Amino acid sequence: MQKYNLENLIKENVGTVVDVRTHNEFMGAHVLDSINIPLNNLPTDIDKIKSLPSPVILCCASGGRSAQAEQYLKLFGVDCINAGSWTNVNFYKNSFA
Repeated sequence: MQKYNLENLIKENVGTVVDVRTHNEFMGAHVLDSINIPLNNLPTDIDKIKSLPSPVILCCASGGRSAQAEQYLKLFGVDCINAGSWTNVNFYKNSFA
């Protein structure tokens, strides 16, 4: 797994943004084109996550859950990066639009 520059990933539209917040949080607001896989669903959705275009860019409300998700997914060899808050990802996405 390599080290990524988050801004460049988003600018170049590389990978897949996965929001690990709850479904209700996600429905309140989220990054355009992101997918919602809540943190507690990661074990059952690991095959789905592995099939996503990489790297998987993880986000949540503040970065805590996405950090947990990153640690967990790396155990399964998933190429992923913790992007922190979904609002950070959204900011970068809109800045480069």
